[in-house]
Amino acid sequence: MKNFLTVFVLASIIFSCTNNESRKPGVVKEFSSPAGDSSAEPNLFTAPDGQVYLTWIEKKGKESSLKFSTLNGDKWSDPGTVASGNNWMVNWADYPGMASDGNNLISHFLEKGTSGNLAYDIKYVTSSDKGKSWSNSAILHDDGKQAEHGFVSMIPYGDKFFACWLDGRNAAMEEGAGHEGHYGQMTIRAAIISKEGIKENEWELDGKVCDCCQTTAAMTSNGPIVVYRDRSDDEIRDMSMVRFVNGEWTKPKTIFPDNWKINACPVNGPRADAVGNNLAIAWFSLADNKGEVKVAFSGNGGETFGKPFRVDEGKTIGRVDIVMLDSATAMVTWLEGADIKARKVHADGKIDNSILIASSSEKRASGFPQMTKTGKKLIFAWTDDEAKTIKVAEMDL
Repeated sequence: MKNFLTVFVLASIIFSCTNNESRKPGVVKEFSSPAGDSSAEPNLFTAPDGQVYLTWIEKKGKESSLKFSTLNGDKWSDPGTVASGNNWMVNWADYPGMASDGNNLISHFLEKGTSGNLAYDIKYVTSSDKGKSWSNSAILHDDGKQAEHGFVSMIPYGDKFFACWLDGRNAAMEEGAGHEGHYGQMTIRAAIISKEGIKENEWELDGKVCDCCQTTAAMTSNGPIVVYRDRSDDEIRDMSMVRFVNGEWTKPKTIFPDNWKINACPVNGPRADAVGNNLAIAWFSLADNKGEVKVAFSGNGGETFGKPFRVDEGKTIGRVDIVMLDSATAMVTWLEGADIKARKVHADGKIDNSILIASSSEKRASGFPQMTKTGKKLIFAWTDDEAKTIKVAEMDL
């Protein structure tokens, strides 16, 4: 009996130490994912009440379904289904998403057009019962053109939602043409949507932008801001921003002149996050054939920015994400080759050591790793291309 008690106590101590080790700040702990087989394109969102939502696309035969789950402690809820279809545009870089104000949800997915080219529409749905039921789908844009529409960002905006997207109405497809067969210019547009799903306002924010880089939006004390990869007449594709201030949109402004000249879209968009009027932006550049991930901070809602900091380690392929930890600190993630890396960056210029989140892949099928913050921990999600499913991890702050 004495020996049994000794073994039991030692085992308890070992378990306790191991468990405490996994909860130390900066330690990445992978845990069970709610996604099934044949899953990809994850997206994470934290509502104002701290509730984390994970969305992904799950394929069964020819049918694609947009699934979602909520995080409760260290466990995900049973997956729910937002919508399903057999004519969806499923793209490694143009993934669906979800936003919540704590009570109401909005989600979007992409549906192929009727022509034989790459035209597709943005469909969105809303829920007032936290995803138990969903509204009929509506089209986010109302141009009626057979063109590309996608790369959507959605965030809460008071008791409504704000959305921005890339809109190809001025670059409508020629019959039978592929992605590079369009003419005209890709634009970026934005709209306000009520919690009932009614679009109330819409604007064109920039009449010529990069064709297929993700957009990003954040809510500052002054109002929403949108960051995107711009496109000049000389094919310079650097980061630009517009801000909604006093009911008006500012003119597009370059955040920092990387002067990356490229005659095709790099499919590598920015990410932004805000705490009040403190804002952090992360982006990828390959100017002079040198891959870099940069982070810049603003203390006045994006009116001006400090000098950007380079955070990668020399072998980056971009695919960034960023969240603000407080008003002067952000966590940024990126792909360093096949590794998902993260590091803390401070507005005063200090950069902490990098952290390995997981080993992934440089292939397109690995998608864009995701990160969100809830309380005092970070949640990560990424596509495991070999296992064909979504993996998740957490890290205490």
